[in-house]
Amino acid sequence: MIPMQLNNNEITHLTSNTFEVEELNQLRALPIFSDISISFLSALSKEIIKDFQIRNFPDVASFAFFCRKQNILKIRKDFENDTIMRLGRGIVFHIAPSNVPVNFAYSLFFGVLSGNINIVKVPSKDFEQINIIVNAIIRLTKKTEFKDIKDKIALVKFNRDSSATSFFSAISDVRVIWGGDDTIAQIRKSFIPARSFDVTFADRYSICIINTKEYLKEKMPDKIAQGFYNDTYLFDQNACTSPHLINWVGTNEDVEKAKIIFWGELNKIVTQKYPEILPLTAVDKLTTFYKTVLSVNGIHKTFTNNNLLWRVEIDSLFPNLEYFNCSSGYFLEYHASSLSDIAKIINRKYQTIAYYGFEKSELVDFVLNEKLSGVDRIVQIGQTTEFSAIWDGFDLIRTLSRCVQVC
Repeated sequence: MIPMQLNNNEITHLTSNTFEVEELNQLRALPIFSDISISFLSALSKEIIKDFQIRNFPDVASFAFFCRKQNILKIRKDFENDTIMRLGRGIVFHIAPSNVPVNFAYSLFFGVLSGNINIVKVPSKDFEQINIIVNAIIRLTKKTEFKDIKDKIALVKFNRDSSATSFFSAISDVRVIWGGDDTIAQIRKSFIPARSFDVTFADRYSICIINTKEYLKEKMPDKIAQGFYNDTYLFDQNACTSPHLINWVGTNEDVEKAKIIFWGELNKIVTQKYPEILPLTAVDKLTTFYKTVLSVNGIHKTFTNNNLLWRVEIDSLFPNLEYFNCSSGYFLEYHASSLSDIAKIINRKYQTIAYYGFEKSELVDFVLNEKLSGVDRIVQIGQTTEFSAIWDGFDLIRTLSRCVQVC
């Protein structure tokens, strides 16, 4: 079932690796958190930081910060008392999403740290962020000390209809698929070996909850607005972690006061930092609003000065709300009587809740008491895009490694 021939004309090789099945099968996985893996990723952090261009790309700077040795050792701490021997599973084929430029690098990070041979399909679109990271990887892998890592990293580009998907799938021990539901369904048509499996990160929906009583005590609301801007506008609201629904929890008076402050501060930032949207995006926002109005009662658009920030108030939380979303600054907002009021709409599609003004114990009780079928992450506003070793409910190091038992 393995396509023995790969048409290299269909592929852009960003690194120098070739793809002969025999050669790939001869490569051996490493233990998790191997010294060479930690050294390489730590060196990658330093190499990226040297590039003066990262000042223009906070997502690249965040990735470089994530690769620091200090952060890697922090992740490793969770395994200190683990007596199980773990090695990489073998060949991991990563298919990165097309709309988030740095995601491929995080996927690669965990592939390397868990000891695997990594083939990574990066977005075909020419993002400058990708160039910065790929060039740093190429410079490092030219060093003799990282020869073993060089053989275990292949970064490629190819079209979605290329036979390369079937070739890499057929030799992989794990496929890590980032993308929409349709993308995942299409890739799953390609054969994988019997012991192989997929780790899928599908379409997800994220929301925000704000305790207005506590918010009105905030002395620096501009910082909260900046955090929310980073959660949403930095990725044009396309990231699965970007909130689309804002739930205001509190009295009528507190909610109205909080809205004025919050949206006012956000509008200042958006006006200063966010580029003018394309006409097509403006049309998408209007079309989404009309579609919602035609489908659901109690929908009201709040007046704003421009197309950069759309606020749509809803009188009630309705089923399949997650399908009425748009990008580039389009927000539904709802006045919730309590956290339990929100629970009724949360399903498996929901990924992240960004919050302000709630105690962690309140949030734990919310999850357990309401027995939520969805939501994998609950983080403070401003932290939704911060990657971690546990993502979408998967413990990535443990998932991408195998246990070896010696009795």
